[in-house]
Amino acid sequence: MTDQGKILAVDDTSASLRLLTDILKEEGYEVRSAINGELALGAAASNPPDLILLDIRMPGMDGYEVCRRLKADPATRDVPVIFVSAVTETDEKVRGFEIGAVDFVSKPYQRDELMARVRTHLELHRLRDHLEDLVEERTVKLKQSEQQLRTSLLDSVTALAAMVEMRDPYTAGHQRRVAQLAAAIAQELLLAPEQVEGVHLAAVVHDVGKIRIPAEILSKPGRLTALEFSLIKEHSQNGYEILKSIDFPWPIAQIVLQHHERLDGSGYPQALKSDQIILEARIVAVADVVEAMSSHRPYRAALGIDVALKEIQRGRGTIYDAAVVDACIGLFWQKRFAFSI
Repeated sequence: MTDQGKILAVDDTSASLRLLTDILKEEGYEVRSAINGELALGAAASNPPDLILLDIRMPGMDGYEVCRRLKADPATRDVPVIFVSAVTETDEKVRGFEIGAVDFVSKPYQRDELMARVRTHLELHRLRDHLEDLVEERTVKLKQSEQQLRTSLLDSVTALAAMVEMRDPYTAGHQRRVAQLAAAIAQELLLAPEQVEGVHLAAVVHDVGKIRIPAEILSKPGRLTALEFSLIKEHSQNGYEILKSIDFPWPIAQIVLQHHERLDGSGYPQALKSDQIILEARIVAVADVVEAMSSHRPYRAALGIDVALKEIQRGRGTIYDAAVVDACIGLFWQKRFAFSI
């Protein structure tokens, strides 16, 4: 029995199911197969796998309904689901992500691409479980080797964040730089060291929800369509869903959820206003804008720090928290802050 992971493959076409199963077994995974939705639900409930590869267009119960039922069952709701289907329309993919799928592989698929995505989501699932274990351990053994646990927690959070950068190389280092600036702003605001640490950790994973966004959209060089942008905007909610059940000693999931909210209610996903947005999220929001504008992106060249600082100054008190903006500008103009990573 292998320890690489247990995978449930679901497809109503015998030949496709056999091919998928053979590929996975050759890679060392423990594989079970189901040829329809009912059998898939029974297999998943009796022995939850680490990952499910699910066809969409099946007679009787289609893949969407199977995914909905999996996410409604406490025993299987956290199992990542990757749709493997001939469906190519963007709205069909969006529908899949909305009901809880973590990725989408189009048929006919390339073996290397399929296995890369399988490995990515299995590792993400394991890291998330490991984070839960670490947080529980930190609570129980708070007085024993606290610094070691904090280091281990940061390492795991950083590894989780790195999964996003693997799929979006154009923004490599973005989360780490945002974390560096956000922590510096928090210190300028004289937040307690524990609160600064929470801001830093939240910023390290603020874009982890992008793991559920198709890579071709993340790295698209041209203008996004309205539908593609709506999918991008789901990353805050996606990140919250990934992190919400982990009992961090800080409001990490809420910070991730709110980091695109704006004081005037123009942000997303909840259109929160003013004090409805927690301070830590207001800090990460400013750091995120400054880093993103000053760095290169697939669709434009870097705009530079001066342009970024003018943007947050323009929105001071209306879009961005005034105290946070002042602290950020002071760091660059008075204390010569510079990104070191």
